[in-house]
This record gives sequence, C-alpha cells and structure tokens, in this order.
Amino acid sequence: MAVFTTQVTAPALIIVGVLMAQNTAHIHWNKLEIAVPSFLILLGMPLTYSISDGLALGLITYPICMVAAKRGKEVSPMMWVLFVVFLIFLWVLNY
Repeated sequence: MAVFTTQVTAPALIIVGVLMAQNTAHIHWNKLEIAVPSFLILLGMPLTYSISDGLALGLITYPICMVAAKRGKEVSPMMWVLFVVFLIFLWVLNY
C-alpha cells in the first residue's frame, strides 16, 4: 500500500517539471559544446525514466564536447571526476 497516491504526487511532479523547464532559458543554445550535453540531459531523463541516467549522459558528453571545441582547459577537475564516476555508473548499471 502506497503512502502517497498518484493523485497527490502528480501535481508536485508537474510543478517541479515546470521549475526545471524555466532554467532552459539560461542555456547558451548557440554554443554547440554547451547545447549538446544540455539537450542530452533534457532528452535523456524522460526517455530513460531516470534522472541519474539523463544527468550521466550530459555529464559524460560535456567534457568530450569541450575538448572537441578546443576548450578543454575550461573544464574543471571536478567535472572530470564526475565524467569518470558516471562512466563507471553506466558501466556497472549495464552489467
């Protein structure tokens, strides 16, 4: 038996979705190295039914796109750590 029914959680999820969608206006869509990882996050979450999988797709592609755009020095060390962590996450998830 569920503590909260879908009638209770659905409006909260809609509000959270709207709040998340508002932040897409701040993405620099004209810069491909920023737009591609952002798009993969936005597309990955609903298609995989997982926030963590969507974030993993974007956080793995961000350093790759920055290096491809010759802006690799702008990627922080923490982002490289997250790159490795999410690669391991997806590798473990698939086994």
